[in-house]
Amino acid sequence: MLCNSPMIGQQQDTAASKQQRALDSLAARVAALQTRLDSIASAAPAGAAAPAQTAPVRASGAYMNVGFDALTVGGWSSLRDVRPILLGDHDPKVRGFTIPNTELTLDGAVDPYFKGFSNIVFKLDENGETGVELEEAYVLTTSLPANLQFKIGQFFTEFGRQNSQHPHAWAFVDQPVVLSRMFGPDGLRSQGVRLSWLVPTPFYTEAMVTVANSTNGTTFSFRSGESSGIHGGVPVERSVAGFRDLLIVPRVSSSFDLTETQTLLVGASGALGPNNSGPDAQTRIFGVDGYWKWKSATAAAGFPFLSFQAEAMTRQYEADARPAVADPTVVLPVQTIADRGAYGQILWGIRPRIVAGLRADVANGDDAPFATPFRGERVRLSPNFTWYPTEFSKFRLQYNYDNRKGFGSDHSLWAQFEFILGAHAAHRF
Repeated sequence: MLCNSPMIGQQQDTAASKQQRALDSLAARVAALQTRLDSIASAAPAGAAAPAQTAPVRASGAYMNVGFDALTVGGWSSLRDVRPILLGDHDPKVRGFTIPNTELTLDGAVDPYFKGFSNIVFKLDENGETGVELEEAYVLTTSLPANLQFKIGQFFTEFGRQNSQHPHAWAFVDQPVVLSRMFGPDGLRSQGVRLSWLVPTPFYTEAMVTVANSTNGTTFSFRSGESSGIHGGVPVERSVAGFRDLLIVPRVSSSFDLTETQTLLVGASGALGPNNSGPDAQTRIFGVDGYWKWKSATAAAGFPFLSFQAEAMTRQYEADARPAVADPTVVLPVQTIADRGAYGQILWGIRPRIVAGLRADVANGDDAPFATPFRGERVRLSPNFTWYPTEFSKFRLQYNYDNRKGFGSDHSLWAQFEFILGAHAAHRF
């Protein structure tokens, strides 16, 4: 049973990924054998010898981990309507109290060849109305040769570090400004397939590529209706005529043990696909990310530790000539709209179950006629403090200073509480 504490379950795909996949396959085969034996024993009369052959039974799937995670946030902001400064779908919604994310997680071995995962999210909007979404539902292969693995279904794409993380794994109450700017409220996720390869290098290196649908509310910078806020023009209808109309997300990452107490992980990602400002318009997003962690050689329960994480992204959004949403009599010119941004966060594990953090965000975008004013220059500074009573609960207090060019400064204070029931998947390193 793993959970959200930073000192519990912080392994993901490290240098042991290859061995872990082999262990997963072996465990699935053992489970299949046990299921077969149980079926034989239950079907046979008391004292009777087991038959030489039995009908095939399901190889695995006899167990399933079930977990439930809930986040509650309460707070206040100098801005009466907080939505312009908290753009993430799982960020606080109102001054007062909100439940931005609860999720039911299911996972288990399907058979000797696949593991299945599902995340069903329940949330309350600013009006207290309940929303439900199937956030992720996918299978992972467990026994492919040559260090290969497929992921198939709906999932968060592996772009950078935080995009693929669920809100309970975030180190801060809200998602970074640049992720909201590039990927919209929900992050970048879609239906598709991802192929990953553990490269046979002396250090851990993984290369992967995702091919997915490019249209829905979670592909914000591509064929999403919400993307009209980027270019300010009336969107066009685009169908999938070929490979060029799909979303392609390549990524490569490597990690190094600098010393016995320090580890460094670096990565580079891209997201390439069509947008709906014109029949041939494309969007290109590129990013680099890094993560460094020091943990004392005499650490107790993972403390003390110090970590630093940063991501930088840039987007080129091709926009065709099209009528403006604000005034259809105005035809916007052909242009490439550029946006960029970054964040950096540092976490200090002071002592067991107590963590102090500081995050700095910056984002900016080129001027474009009729484009949303929220693409302007923006800076946010967020110190916070987190206490984990146990590995199944946490309290977090966070202050935000927001400065938006043309809008001024705002101050917010948020308190977050989380609890976990049942099992939960390990969080990424």
